[in-house]
Amino acid sequence: MTDNSTDTKKTKAWYNLILHLHPRKVKPDTLRFTLTFGLGGMAALLVVIQVFTGLLLKFHYVPSPDGAYDSILNINENLLFGKLAHNIHHWSAILLLWVTFLHMLRVLFTGAYRKPRHATWIFGIILLVLVVLSNFTGYLLPWDQLSYWAVTVCTSLLQYIPLIGGALKDSLLGGQEVGSATLSTFFNLHTGVIPLTIIILMGYHFWRIRRAGGVIVRETEIDLPMVDTQPNLVIREFVVALVLIAFILILSICFDAPLRERANPSFSPNPSKAPWYFMGLQELLLHFHPFFVIVVFPLTIITGSIWLPYIKLNDANTGIWFLSDKGKKAGIFAATAGFFFSILFLFLSELLPDSESVLPSVPALITTGLIPFFLLIGTKYLFLRFLQIRYSLNRSEFIQTIVIILVTSYTVLSVIGIFFRGPGMKLVLPWN
Repeated sequence: MTDNSTDTKKTKAWYNLILHLHPRKVKPDTLRFTLTFGLGGMAALLVVIQVFTGLLLKFHYVPSPDGAYDSILNINENLLFGKLAHNIHHWSAILLLWVTFLHMLRVLFTGAYRKPRHATWIFGIILLVLVVLSNFTGYLLPWDQLSYWAVTVCTSLLQYIPLIGGALKDSLLGGQEVGSATLSTFFNLHTGVIPLTIIILMGYHFWRIRRAGGVIVRETEIDLPMVDTQPNLVIREFVVALVLIAFILILSICFDAPLRERANPSFSPNPSKAPWYFMGLQELLLHFHPFFVIVVFPLTIITGSIWLPYIKLNDANTGIWFLSDKGKKAGIFAATAGFFFSILFLFLSELLPDSESVLPSVPALITTGLIPFFLLIGTKYLFLRFLQIRYSLNRSEFIQTIVIILVTSYTVLSVIGIFFRGPGMKLVLPWN
């Protein structure tokens, strides 16, 4: 009798926890998988996996240049399921970045960034930035050639930030180059400051979503009778969680986390590449002045993203990926044009003479900065206006086309940088 009573209490405790994370009833449309694809829940689960596997690895990791690489080898080769834990931590970190980014796109495309959900959107942007920083700070910890020189490349670019760039670089590195102080700083940020901040903001993020009435739905669904969270929503989330865990396990069993030879500060590999999520920026560095790549472009994107909820829109539709067929056609057109024009831009940049050599007396900030920047902005603006007029797009659809062409362009740049840049950052065929 006592055992049954104890089991009942435990069941109620779990049930109360579920209801604390969810409202008791939800709108029927939120059960539709294609509305959210479970991305928010997957991101939360991946954070839990990251924290759990990170704690396991932390017991055996030595955060020093002399011990970091050997401790990774020890984890991979001598500990029971050590390599599996390392692989799970690595691949779930990459998946977390992808899922968080796709979740933000889902929020944008379904109009869930609008008021009164603007604070939720802004905190989502902050969480995405923190996830990127978490990946970046963890990238150095294996202390191999790949991670050492990738971090060296990225941190060297901080000096192009006006006024504070040099001080920011020195404080992050703990000196003039990547060393023991850098590893200690990255380790403490990766295992303490950043995950704690993510967990706190994630809790607040969930609270804001629940306060706003849960996942946003179509206007036609707002007045429909609500259904119980348990079992309708909870069972679906449980299935998605099982599929995600199974996928991570299979991925981690089949593919090991990359680990090159031990870091050698005196030998730089050719080419030295940034982490994959920064490869688009590194590719842009070959064509634009560093100030525009490191400061202007990222600042413009972040400022525009934060400003997005405050744009006055001329429609009230929410909970829909594309408001009309014309918006979908414009999106496909924008993605196709972004793909081909990005490749065309790269080839023209390779074939045309260097502007600094053609105009040696003109400052590089103008020849490789202002001029190509305004040409790029002007070309994109004219193209987007053409789409707006051709398809009679409203503001929401116009915003969607802007996002589609930016995401497509950055994806092309990243793929080119990762697979088609060889020694000296020259264009090569990957299979050669």
